[in-house]
Amino acid sequence: MLSRIVKFARGEKYEDLDGEVRRPSEPSDLTSTGRSPSGHLDFDSFSEATNETDGTPAAESDDTFTVDQAVDNIGFGRFQVKLSLLTGLAWMADAMEMMILSILSPALHCAWNLESWQQALITTIVFCGMMVSSGIWGTICDKYGRKAELILCSIVTFYFGLLSAFSPTFIWMLLLRGMVGFGIGGAPQSVTLYSEFLPSRSRAKCVVLVEVFWAIGTCFEVLLALLVMPTLGWRWLLGFSALPLFVFTVCCLWLPESARYDVARGHPEKALATLQRVAKDNGKSMPLGTLVHAGLSDPNQQVKRGRVSDLFIPELRRTTIMLWIIWFASAFSYYGIVLMTTEMLQAGEDSTCSVSQEDGNHLACRAACRDLSTKDYTDLLWTTLAEFPGLVVTFVIIDLIGRKKTMALEFVLFSLFVFLIAICSSRTVLIVLIFIARAFISGAFQAVYVYTPEVYPTNMRAVGLGTCSGMARIGAIITPFVSQVLLRLSVHLTIAIYGTVCLVAGIAAFLLPIETKGRVMKDTHKDQQRAPPSGH
Repeated sequence: MLSRIVKFARGEKYEDLDGEVRRPSEPSDLTSTGRSPSGHLDFDSFSEATNETDGTPAAESDDTFTVDQAVDNIGFGRFQVKLSLLTGLAWMADAMEMMILSILSPALHCAWNLESWQQALITTIVFCGMMVSSGIWGTICDKYGRKAELILCSIVTFYFGLLSAFSPTFIWMLLLRGMVGFGIGGAPQSVTLYSEFLPSRSRAKCVVLVEVFWAIGTCFEVLLALLVMPTLGWRWLLGFSALPLFVFTVCCLWLPESARYDVARGHPEKALATLQRVAKDNGKSMPLGTLVHAGLSDPNQQVKRGRVSDLFIPELRRTTIMLWIIWFASAFSYYGIVLMTTEMLQAGEDSTCSVSQEDGNHLACRAACRDLSTKDYTDLLWTTLAEFPGLVVTFVIIDLIGRKKTMALEFVLFSLFVFLIAICSSRTVLIVLIFIARAFISGAFQAVYVYTPEVYPTNMRAVGLGTCSGMARIGAIITPFVSQVLLRLSVHLTIAIYGTVCLVAGIAAFLLPIETKGRVMKDTHKDQQRAPPSGH
């Protein structure tokens, strides 16, 4: 059912309900050649994705169509499967570079006799690089395209990741890992590109499923450490962990540019060529007519690129503020539980709270260097496997109860099980509680990745995701000093901080003004205004 009537005829013109009068779009030479089996454009195949959720007519006129309509008409097929694998490879490579932080710190503590704050700094410097670069990558993405940005950031990450294996001193390690973080800061844009090629009906589940590769990357890194660390050491582990990024960079030569980006930049002919390539790969037909921008009467008109200030226009101000809180809490808690797990396992005691230096005996024990044992790596692998059930839960409920409720529920459940860690029970109970807590924070983080590209219009989607990533990096910069430094002073205070932060994030998720479930991705903020309001 149409949520609003957009236009009605008045003589030879059309008039919007807001009073603006326009003439119908003139035909263009840029026309697709694909037809449906009946020889006519089958509007039914994408009418639900446009009419019911966007509130706009199925086409600007009988001989025009938008990127949304084309993508929904083409559907999910072979092209999206290949793009899923390529995007997944990027996530797997970046996950390995992030997971190695929880393994590298204990190793360097023994190799270079580092203090606890120096261990935390190795992790923090990576996130500093990510925070500094996230906005830069967003700007590059909006100016030069998604494909160019992904190739460049992958080259940077691979090069400095490989060089860090040869670090002679602690300072060199900080500099090189900081540059690795600078490169990883552009990784979230792969989700932007991926989501823009997905039909609206399958977008959420596809984005969640591709996040399985992040879980695969984290598990693979632990297995790699289990094999490499006892024999070859941390330098070889750093070198091996950088190789998947090289493979991804080579595979990026196949990667197409976003059709939405090309249309928004005033190049509909490039967008049409990309869509025809996707349709051919999927064995589907293209809609008939001229490719137009959903918010413009002139298909060759260029949309103004988004700026950070545009994120605070009245239609997006509340959404941006809530998302910044959510992204901060997601990264703070996710990386916090990962680092805290290693610290608790390295304590090598039966009690959950033995990592704390409140007891003098434990303080003396902690002063001695202790590498992670095979049992520690095995338990670390068990907690890392928690990301898979977390993704499954998110996959099942995200289209049932919506994005907002999914995020809110999983944040609250994470807080509940983190608070239970304060019971200070046996190591087995500790592993179970961390497993459940990590499952929920992983699921919540993936739901955030689904929601954010959907809620921002195309012309400011990259900068919106970039600034949100920047807020996440602030949380990740702070969390090592909580999970690695404060934890040794007070386990209970550390647990209280993580639990409280995610409770606040759950409230922020519930207060988001827009639910994007079943909603077509918008091209401009004017489309945002036209969208029907969403209930909580």
